[in-house]
Amino acid sequence: MSGKQMIRNVAIIAHVDHGKTTLVDKLLAQAGELKSHGATAERIMDSNDLERERGITILAKNTAIRYGDYTINIVDTPGHADFGGEVERIMKMVDGVLLVVDAFEGCMPQTRFVLRKAIEQGLKPIVVVNKMDRDNARPAEVVDEVLDLLIDLGVEDDDELDFPVIYASAADGWASTRYTEAGKDMSPVYESIIHFVPGPKAEEGSLQFQAMLLDYNDYLGRIAIGRVARGALKAGSTVEVVKRDGSREQARITKLFGFLGLERIEKEEVEAGDIAAVAGLGKVNVGETVGEPGEAEALPLLAIDEPTLQMSFMVNNSPFAGREGEPATARKLAARLSRETETDVALRVEETERPEVFIVSGRGELHLSILIETMRREGLEFQVSMPRVIFKDIDGVKSEPFEYMVADVPDDAVGTVMEKMGARKGELLKMETNGGWTRLEYSVPARGLVGFRTEFLTDTRGYGILNHNYDGYKPWKGEIDRRRCGALVAWETGVARSYGLINVESRGVLFVHPGAEIYEGMIVGENSREQDLTVNVCKEKQASNMRSSTKDETVKLKVPRAMSLEQSIEFIRDDELVEVTPKAIRLRKLLLQKADRDKYEKGRRAAG
Repeated sequence: MSGKQMIRNVAIIAHVDHGKTTLVDKLLAQAGELKSHGATAERIMDSNDLERERGITILAKNTAIRYGDYTINIVDTPGHADFGGEVERIMKMVDGVLLVVDAFEGCMPQTRFVLRKAIEQGLKPIVVVNKMDRDNARPAEVVDEVLDLLIDLGVEDDDELDFPVIYASAADGWASTRYTEAGKDMSPVYESIIHFVPGPKAEEGSLQFQAMLLDYNDYLGRIAIGRVARGALKAGSTVEVVKRDGSREQARITKLFGFLGLERIEKEEVEAGDIAAVAGLGKVNVGETVGEPGEAEALPLLAIDEPTLQMSFMVNNSPFAGREGEPATARKLAARLSRETETDVALRVEETERPEVFIVSGRGELHLSILIETMRREGLEFQVSMPRVIFKDIDGVKSEPFEYMVADVPDDAVGTVMEKMGARKGELLKMETNGGWTRLEYSVPARGLVGFRTEFLTDTRGYGILNHNYDGYKPWKGEIDRRRCGALVAWETGVARSYGLINVESRGVLFVHPGAEIYEGMIVGENSREQDLTVNVCKEKQASNMRSSTKDETVKLKVPRAMSLEQSIEFIRDDELVEVTPKAIRLRKLLLQKADRDKYEKGRRAAG
């Protein structure tokens, strides 16, 4: 057999939390790659701290496994819709896909999205029904769901509908071709990849390599990851890069890497059909082609996802600026955001008339919140505004991004959820009831889902499961009321006292505890009414020589609501900001002084 026939390029695709990364762990472990590197932790491929904490894959990652005489290149893809753009590009790097589906949950929104992308590239899936160890597993029904989904996506060929199925429990480290019996190891997955995924097809001719993913290294600069379509890449050679605008630049390959296990292995040459990482190509972008000088033939450009949501990032100018982290000046903030665009092609950063404010556009709320949390952990202080959807004019019609949403809801909470989805302009597509649970499918404006997840979990007492996926642009649905309750705003700068908080507690829900430092204009709670209310939480009980009948009573305060970054972003209105520091997340009014806010509100009412 030739070298090309001994290579298998495969992507693992699935809905979020269906077990892709755990499956790769077990494949690596059986091949001995983890032992050789001394790695024993779970979800090895989720190397980012945020990925481990949230239990999701954010960045696509490559690995290679040697199984017998074969080299299997595996790409672990993101499972959340906000990072779905990488999934589309990865499909052009591989010759087959492992579609991982939960044995209980079955097909979910992202399952539909990733499977559609695979079908568009002509890739036949190997279906892995994972989590067979679950007590409520229903493998036969889940396989039928996948079949129905393929038919729904327009697959009519009987040969394509006759897909191979593997039943597995990645957590327990086994796979089997029958759901009635557990396997001994992961061999059925390897064998299926070798048998059903074709070897890479490579044309004869001069070099052709297309950048599919980007990485960045402080020493090597931008690194392009992709598949060699033709010819061979050689370290130290001079190549020509065909840019997105058609212009051409010459570059020299400074470093060339292949993949093995968890590491990048430096190589002198990578042949056609294999996956490589290349440094030295300058400002190469996704979709650009690398070829021989004077002979480079551009491959079709790859579509890059357009952003659907934007936020303002600005220099922290609160009274507490510089106390808890490194103050980000306008230049430093611009440099950090620019560095992010080196690897994240779905992110857009624009300057504004104010030098300290930048408009950052991304694929969704999670996409932008991951960036904010990453910058915060790097020690930066800054502020962000309320998320705003990006409207488009399509054929003269104002249009907005929509989401396809699937919610699994306990039967007793269905009425509440449907009422709230109606208020958010959601259109019910499908409703199914099964064993005390109801599955609701909606088409809903993306702005309607901002802030909805917290309410949804409250309404379903934490039992509900909510998933959504980008569903394109559709005509604007009209105004949506985001937050019905006002804010409790601090009257003065100081320290929150129990005496002041006990007097405010009846007005709504508090966000701060006694002893917390407060500044004027900071949001300290949620008002139970629609209007904002200015309160004095720093008020102390005045000492006197008069005996009080309540002197010895203990002050009992309710536990304040701890606001996470996502909850804070969902909570704020257009006249409010989230102050982000390494040690704290605070909510504040854009105008800190009450007189300025009253003046602004009066002017806005007069205007209209």
